[in-house]
Amino acid sequence: MAEAAKRAATGGLRHEDTSAPADAAPASAPPATTAPAATAPAAPGVRPYVRASYVVLAIALPVAAIVALGIGPVAIPAAEVVDVVLAWVGLGGAEVSRASQVLVLDVRMPRVLLALVVGSALAVSGATMQGIFRNPLADPGLIGVSAGAACAAACYIVLAKYFTDSVSEWGLPFAAFVGALLVTTIVWRVGKQGGQVSIATVLLAGIAINALTMAGVGVLMLIATDAELRDLTFWNLGSLGGANWTVLGVAAVVVIPPTLLLPRLAPALNTWLLGDAEVRHLGIDPQRLKRIAFALTALAVGGAVSMTGVIGFLGLVIPHLVRLLVGPDHRTLMPLSALLGAVLMLVADTAARTVAAPIEVPIGIMTAFAGAPFFLWLMRRRLHLDGMS
Repeated sequence: MAEAAKRAATGGLRHEDTSAPADAAPASAPPATTAPAATAPAAPGVRPYVRASYVVLAIALPVAAIVALGIGPVAIPAAEVVDVVLAWVGLGGAEVSRASQVLVLDVRMPRVLLALVVGSALAVSGATMQGIFRNPLADPGLIGVSAGAACAAACYIVLAKYFTDSVSEWGLPFAAFVGALLVTTIVWRVGKQGGQVSIATVLLAGIAINALTMAGVGVLMLIATDAELRDLTFWNLGSLGGANWTVLGVAAVVVIPPTLLLPRLAPALNTWLLGDAEVRHLGIDPQRLKRIAFALTALAVGGAVSMTGVIGFLGLVIPHLVRLLVGPDHRTLMPLSALLGAVLMLVADTAARTVAAPIEVPIGIMTAFAGAPFFLWLMRRRLHLDGMS
């Protein structure tokens, strides 16, 4: 077990004191075999579902995208959608009507791509927070990202009219993003004492500040007009209805970089699961690991939520579903979570805009309906396989 942990450690998060050889365990360090079996990274080849999961999700992603691009008030055949996309990327494709091109590329494509970006960001951030908190029931909301965004969005929706005559279309996303980062910073500061950040303190601070910010949202809802109340309620349930190429471009700049950087923490998170003693023995600075994980998660989730509103469930359940299938090794868990999060978000958004057309169902409702039964089935199946049912 200790050898596996050593191989998982990377130099990017090394502690400054690396004078001792990494493979020389101090006498006071507890043996690695004392770590709980449930939290140790899975050995290579133990989980037979890893390769199958990659294959299934790699197939499901383009299929879901083609279906999403074709379904709507004006249906477009899948073959025609493929021709439009192939022509768009410069790979040829048959001649299609101008109306189909506009509908696919200008109306539906930005929404599909935004769903992929947001779904991946929420799922990878959830996997990171579950690793940092060493708890499969953790999610990015514990550090105040969603609550901060919701409170700032509520302030903008209800109070902006008192300070300006014209409301900018970018005012709400900007306010939500700033609120997410501000509240996350407050949670981090509260949990930091003497240069050390306690995970337990951060958790408690997150719960308290989340409650405080949501109380603020409640006060604003009491003084909001009917139109503002509807906007606020719909934003808190999430929607991709505002997607366009400009929004997608901003999301790509803000959300994609931290989403791509988070999986680079996977080897360090594997070691983190083994315990504090092993982390320090392998030369990883735990404070730096927590600081980077919190910062990247705040950027990814804050950017995603600012563009779409609060979308729950994905950051909590997707990593847990993947963990049940392939084990806790973050080198596999995080990329598979990104793929599954993107697929599930795309399926949920397609259902949200078509199941009750022309009314659009908030996507937060659809993500819960789509994922909760599957999550319960997988959990029950895992309990049965472990002989606990």
